[in-house]
Amino acid sequence: MKAITLCTSILMMNIMAQAQHKTDFTGNYPQTKKVVQTDEYFGKKVNDPYRWLEDDRSEETKSWVTEQNKVTGNYLAQIPFREAIKKRLTELWNYTKYSAPFKEGDYTYFYKNDGLQNQSILYRQRGNAEPEVFLDPNKFSADGTTSLQGIDFTKDGSLAAFQISEGGSDWRKVIVIDTKTGQKVDDTLRDVKFSGTSWRGNEGFYYSSYDKPKGSELSEQTQIHKLYFHRIGAPQNEDQLIFGGAETPRRYIGGGVTEDEKYLVITAANATYGNELYIQDLSKQGAPIVPIVTGFENEQNIVYTQNGKLYIETNQGAPNRKLVVTDANNPTKENWKDLIPETKFPLNISTCGGNFFAQYLEDAVSKVYQYSLDGKKEKAIALPGLGTAGGFGGKTKETETYYTYASYVYPSTIFKYDIKTGSSEIYKASGVKFDPKQYESKQVFYTSKDGTKVPMILTYKKGMTMNGKNPVMLYGYGGFNISLTPSFSVSNLVFMENGGIYAVANLRGGGEYGDKWHNAGIKMQKQNVFNDFIAAAEYLIKEKFTSKDYLAISGGSNGGLLVGACLTQRPDLFKVCFPAVGVLDMLRYNQFTAGAGWAYDYGTAQDSKEMLDYLLGYSPVHNTRKTCYPATLVTTGDHDDRVVPAHSFKFAAALQEAQTCKNPTLIRIETKAGHGAGKPTDMIIAEQADKWAFLLWNMGVDFKHR
Repeated sequence: MKAITLCTSILMMNIMAQAQHKTDFTGNYPQTKKVVQTDEYFGKKVNDPYRWLEDDRSEETKSWVTEQNKVTGNYLAQIPFREAIKKRLTELWNYTKYSAPFKEGDYTYFYKNDGLQNQSILYRQRGNAEPEVFLDPNKFSADGTTSLQGIDFTKDGSLAAFQISEGGSDWRKVIVIDTKTGQKVDDTLRDVKFSGTSWRGNEGFYYSSYDKPKGSELSEQTQIHKLYFHRIGAPQNEDQLIFGGAETPRRYIGGGVTEDEKYLVITAANATYGNELYIQDLSKQGAPIVPIVTGFENEQNIVYTQNGKLYIETNQGAPNRKLVVTDANNPTKENWKDLIPETKFPLNISTCGGNFFAQYLEDAVSKVYQYSLDGKKEKAIALPGLGTAGGFGGKTKETETYYTYASYVYPSTIFKYDIKTGSSEIYKASGVKFDPKQYESKQVFYTSKDGTKVPMILTYKKGMTMNGKNPVMLYGYGGFNISLTPSFSVSNLVFMENGGIYAVANLRGGGEYGDKWHNAGIKMQKQNVFNDFIAAAEYLIKEKFTSKDYLAISGGSNGGLLVGACLTQRPDLFKVCFPAVGVLDMLRYNQFTAGAGWAYDYGTAQDSKEMLDYLLGYSPVHNTRKTCYPATLVTTGDHDDRVVPAHSFKFAAALQEAQTCKNPTLIRIETKAGHGAGKPTDMIIAEQADKWAFLLWNMGVDFKHR
């Protein structure tokens, strides 16, 4: 009761208080030198004066990072309620969290975090015995920045290969242990990237990686992916190359053994969209790798095999996906037969207990149906409401499966589902201190610049007055066929419980309505994404949910590009902006790590003069100009080898040079952190507290903790 009383006693004053808040940036930005660097594309010369910030190994860049963090830290330290926000976040975060369980060998495994542990611990339980700690990532490093990033077991559960990430990097180490004793049974594999580990019996496993860069491991290009087989007990340098390399160069390659252990399935791609599909019969010594689909025009993957049949999810002739079946002896697409046909909503297939679970996205919320192996719809799974359901996976022998359900006002809850009866029951309820009856979440549709209807979900406290003075955080992504679906966030709760409105727009470029929606926001259509986001902001203002003085925008990665483009195109529209780990230099993104694989969505400056001009038209780094920009806090991590921090460094430098008013344009650079995966709890809380403090302070809104 005390916690509930405390929650309801925190008030936010939705009044203008600029006279009381010294939000102006009155200090000096660190000096960022400019160099003479000119590149020529199709006869057009483009200056790049901050090129030197791309060198992540130079002492000069490290010094710049230190000085920028010092200035940002000093600014944030002046905010009187910063610590109160951090305290409230910590209170809300401090509850036990579980993952859905999964079965391996004689044990049931699950992840658990007691509340504020930096990394969740992997437990296991045999029958009804007390759970025991299996792997504790909090012991991997003293500061909690080394994380567990996946584990795969042999079919009998006696061996496990797990991956660790250090400092948030995408580069991983693989460690093999005997699950009975917990002891290492093999040398540690190094320099593994964008890979799972898939066992072939107990003799070894398949994994993928690139050759280690000769230059910077965090920024140099990684172009040629390779699939290897590692035999337990053999040194890594003797691992067998299975696919990739000079003979079949591909940028992304994955290999997995089917549950019946009969086939190796290989997917190969050069971009984040479109893949080839291959299969190898492991029951026959020296069997060839057989192509099922070559070329990169479509996407397909084998989701299940049984009795020589391959079940393939594909978008061949079906932009919203369908499930087909074919014979493994004649697997090419002319022999495919439709099993679960395409509908008007995007489909994702999972399997458990010899059944298919068809998960559809209907206007960005989940609908799930159970199908038999012959394609007969058997049941509709009853979900608690309009939200996101995920899971429904497991082995063929299972009679039950687990799924997680959440919405913006429904904390993440784990359900156990009986496959035979179709009944669900709560397996683990959330322990977060939250009263959903105090909040509402509603979906609206607004009109973008070209007339397209775009969905957006708004979440806020019931009974709010829509008078144009409510602080709003508008979030978006809009790319790579990724869908933003309802989720529950403790961080957002701190904002909403004090009068904030959290808005999520489902922009084109995402996957909310399948391939057509995705393709409407790529390459020469990318401006549609920015227009959709700007239209969302204008809708919120028009309908008096907020006004420009109380409107913030946020997005990460491709969403960081979204925020960067919108704040440079419409600096008059927003009060506060948060571009996080963003792709912000659109002429050079493909020169770093695996960035060239993003060309399906973006195109490249090398494609054509037309594509160059289009990219130059919105590239945030190239479109700063002397004007008054909103208060902006750029965020990145120094170990981000997905979207290298140089994007954020160059953009922050350009913004600081171009700023003509006293709104702060700062950058917060997390050390020993990457693109986001595996970030320790204390680091997450500190960053979120800083962002909310920055937002409220620059809106002139008080956070009162009474």
